[in-house]
Amino acid sequence: MEILTIHEVSKEYSAHKALDGVSLSVSEGSIFGLLGPNGAGKTTLIRIINQIIEADQGEVRINGEKLNPGHIGLIGYLPEERGLYKKMKVGEQLIYLGRLRGLSDKEVKSRISYWFQKFELDGWWNKTVEDLSKGMQQKVQFIATVLHEPKLIILDEPFSGFDPVNANLIKQEILGLRDRGASIIFSTHRMESVEELCDHIALINRSKKILEGPTQDIRNQYRDGTYRVQLSQPLNGQAGPYEVVESKKTTMDMQELTIKAHEGIKPNEVLSSLMAGAEVHHFEELVPTMNDIFIKLVTNKENG
Repeated sequence: MEILTIHEVSKEYSAHKALDGVSLSVSEGSIFGLLGPNGAGKTTLIRIINQIIEADQGEVRINGEKLNPGHIGLIGYLPEERGLYKKMKVGEQLIYLGRLRGLSDKEVKSRISYWFQKFELDGWWNKTVEDLSKGMQQKVQFIATVLHEPKLIILDEPFSGFDPVNANLIKQEILGLRDRGASIIFSTHRMESVEELCDHIALINRSKKILEGPTQDIRNQYRDGTYRVQLSQPLNGQAGPYEVVESKKTTMDMQELTIKAHEGIKPNEVLSSLMAGAEVHHFEELVPTMNDIFIKLVTNKENG
């Protein structure tokens, strides 16, 4: 079942079209990657979902209901531009934000305590936000986003400012939130995180959606029959159902090839042809990464 459906949403600012007929849907209990270059329209769409601005055309539904003020409590939003009260104590700030989301004193303090232990913030309750490092501030902002246990969580560049250890900690918490039933919209430029976390993605460019689907299906869709091969002896011009794109010697005195199979040729056919003329030590299909696909599609659109 879809927790969020967006149908033909458009938004225009003066002469600039920020969104042009964008439709997509987010399934319950999934991590949905919302991707696109700067200025593509992602932030505008996120602001429409959060009811910060209204769409000019189209419809947004949450749990099948047309978007309305009653849905605000179902959403947790971590914006790219973080916003904490720097002079306010961390504990007081989180209590205040939790109360705004309808939590009782007992509930909010219990949940803050849980997250403080998770993120090793126990000694920071009475510190002001400005006393915290950027990474610590990010943790506090993340806690504020999920404190009321929202069903739909929107994370805009959640790893910004984190070192690798803390970025991994946040990744594990995102996966944990999904496993506990939350649906997550994840907006980022870090394509390696998309491959690790996202079940489904949509790519927006120049105000239009240009790609949507399950992450692995999209990667498979853009497979082009390219392989990396290591041989213990050179092919010496041996013909095969492939084209040699690159050839070089490795430190182990082997020949490493990048080859591209002719159209319709299957991996076993390529491997059999190679084995007929050389000893194969390594054979690997180079499936395009999300970063490869992102660059290819966005560059093609811009050039077109």
